[in-house]
Amino acid sequence: MDHSTYRRQLEPLAGSECVFPETEFEHRRRAVREAMQASALEAVLLTAPADIFYLTGYSTFEVSVHAALLVTPERLTLQVPSIEVGPAVTTTRIDDICSYRWENLDEVIEPLVERLAGVARLGVDPWQGGLRQGVTTELARRLPGMALVDAGSLLAGVKIVKSALELDCLAASARITGAGIAAAADAVAAGATDSDIAAAGAQALHEAGSEFMSMQPIVVGGVSSSVGHLNHRRRPIAADEPVFMEFGSAWNRYTAPMMRTVVAGRPSARMQEVFDTCRRLHDTLLSVMRPGRTFDSAARAAEQVLAPLSEAAYFSGVFGYTVGGQFPPSWVEGSGFIARGQQQEFVPDMVFHLPLCLRLPGQWGIGCSDTVRITAEGAEPLTANPWSLTVESPA
Repeated sequence: MDHSTYRRQLEPLAGSECVFPETEFEHRRRAVREAMQASALEAVLLTAPADIFYLTGYSTFEVSVHAALLVTPERLTLQVPSIEVGPAVTTTRIDDICSYRWENLDEVIEPLVERLAGVARLGVDPWQGGLRQGVTTELARRLPGMALVDAGSLLAGVKIVKSALELDCLAASARITGAGIAAAADAVAAGATDSDIAAAGAQALHEAGSEFMSMQPIVVGGVSSSVGHLNHRRRPIAADEPVFMEFGSAWNRYTAPMMRTVVAGRPSARMQEVFDTCRRLHDTLLSVMRPGRTFDSAARAAEQVLAPLSEAAYFSGVFGYTVGGQFPPSWVEGSGFIARGQQQEFVPDMVFHLPLCLRLPGQWGIGCSDTVRITAEGAEPLTANPWSLTVESPA
């Protein structure tokens, strides 16, 4: 049975694994098409798994292969390799699914050329890792009269404000993330390994209902916690070392991450000072993340709090980033960043993770965070971080 026959025989299951009703997708597609019209784009080619999911529900753990969604004012075309026919049929309600042999990339271009005939302006995101140079090169060669237009901000401007269903998914993720990180915190002890702690947290995440995650649980202790983006590797935790944890469960692909640091013993005065700065950063951000204020203004307010430690501690410069429905390798949505120079304004139902981690190079790092939602009154946490460097012993 070839992949075309397989697709036809799966048609009775069409949409059976789709996580949202069609009305939700209709709302999203309408907003994207309005943005296309405003930008004088006759078509948009999306290749990021999260973008394709956002407009169709298409969900898979195999995100390394070429897949694309062609959006025009009249139709959607979902292009997937032969190994992805099953998810394309069952997780979406798209009628126009064109598949190519997984091992034969020569079959990718012709279906796109046929559907783009007569299009003068095609929007693409040239900064998107899923957009393969071979695709854009061949489209430009085969359709010399068609302009490839940078439309990287088009979908981001739609995705950044969450619907009620999206907010429900993020709230569910926040609950599961909290359960996982609490279990990991309970496992922190001198003599345990960072892998032991990660295992306790991962088990709790999955037991609470998490799907496969966009990033696996992050756990590092001691000196390793002073280096960003290391992860557990069977390293033992010493007495009185801080253990940095960052988890993000997935619920219908939506992730509400949280950071927490727990000391395997007694925190030093310096650890407490750095932790207290993280807490002041958090509280300051929540007080200034209000509709009508810019991301830049929030970052500048936070920078004033950070100033006393700015020479001793490394901080990335991003006080918050948007989250939503994502796929590996990251839960960062990328539609907005709370950082200096970002002039976009806060709007109700934007959702940000505030990655407040301060690292003293060669010593340790302290990080604590929440995922927060913008409301008409300000910002409110979705996650429930206990904001403590120690774990209360059971009575």
